[in-house]
Amino acid sequence: MFSSSKSRYDLPQKQSFSKSHKYGKSTSSFSKESGVSKRRHEPRRRPTTATTSSTADSPNNLTSPIVTLVIGREQRIFAAHENVLCASPFFNNVLRQEVMAGLDSQNNKRIALPDEEPEIFSSVLEFLYKGDYYPRLVHNKRVNTWEIEQPVDDGRGSAGSTVYHHGIDGELLKDTVIYCAAEKYGLDELKRVALRKQGLQSGVQASTILSSARYAYANTPDTDSKLRAHYLALIIRCRSTFKRSGTMQLEMFNGGSQLFFDLFVALCNHVDDISSASNTPRSDRTPRSGGRFF
Repeated sequence: MFSSSKSRYDLPQKQSFSKSHKYGKSTSSFSKESGVSKRRHEPRRRPTTATTSSTADSPNNLTSPIVTLVIGREQRIFAAHENVLCASPFFNNVLRQEVMAGLDSQNNKRIALPDEEPEIFSSVLEFLYKGDYYPRLVHNKRVNTWEIEQPVDDGRGSAGSTVYHHGIDGELLKDTVIYCAAEKYGLDELKRVALRKQGLQSGVQASTILSSARYAYANTPDTDSKLRAHYLALIIRCRSTFKRSGTMQLEMFNGGSQLFFDLFVALCNHVDDISSASNTPRSDRTPRSGGRFF
C-alpha cells in the first residue's frame, strides 16, 4: 500500500520555495495502491479539458481598471482586471469598501495580502482568468476518467504536488492550500476543482498528509463537508501505515485540532458499519447515514 522509496513524491517538486521540510519524521509515502492515485494523462491523445469559458473573455472585463495586488512576505506584485477579481465575493467586497472610503482611484487600485503565498495566489488568479490552474484537469473520454494533465516543458518549471508554506515553515499539498484559499475568496468552483485534483495525487509522505490535514482543519469552517471528509477517509483507508507513523503519534499527542476527534468518530462509525454488516443478512444491509467514508 505504501512505498518505502526515498523519493518523496511521484511528481517532481517545484523549487520556487526550497526550504527543507521540517514538519514530520515519517518517510512513508502513499503509493498508487493506497487509493489516492488515479490514472494519469495518456500522451497518445489529448483529452477534453475541464476548463470553463473564461471570465476574462468578456471585452468589458479586459477593459476594466487594473488592480495591483501585493502578495506575501516577499511583496510580489500581481496585476488583474477589476471585473475579473470581482467574480470573487472577497475581492468585490474589498474594492467596494475602497470606493466607500474614497480610497480608490482609476489608476491606483491596490490590495495587499501579506499572508498569502504567491504561488497559491498565482493559481487562484489563473483560475479566475481561465477556469482552471496549472497543471490542468482533463477528462479522458475514452475511459471516462478525470486526470491531471502531465506537465510539459513550457518554461514554467515542474508542477509539484506540494508547496512550501511560510506559515507552518514546511510543505503542504498544493491543492489543499488552493482549496482553503478558494474558501476564503468565495470561489466554490475552484474548491471543486482543487478537491478533484487532490484526489488524483499519489506518492505523498504520510507526514505531509497529516500537516495538510491539520492545515485544512485550521482554514475551513466546521461546516465543511468535502476537504475534511477527504482527509478522514484517506487516513482510515491507509490506517495500517498511519498507526505505525511516529508523526501521527506526535500529532495526536500535541493535539490542538478538531481533526483527531473527527477521526475518532469516523473510525467508530467504520467499525460499527463493519460489525453491523457482519451481523445482518445480506438482503437487509443498508449503509448507516453518515457512517461511510469509502
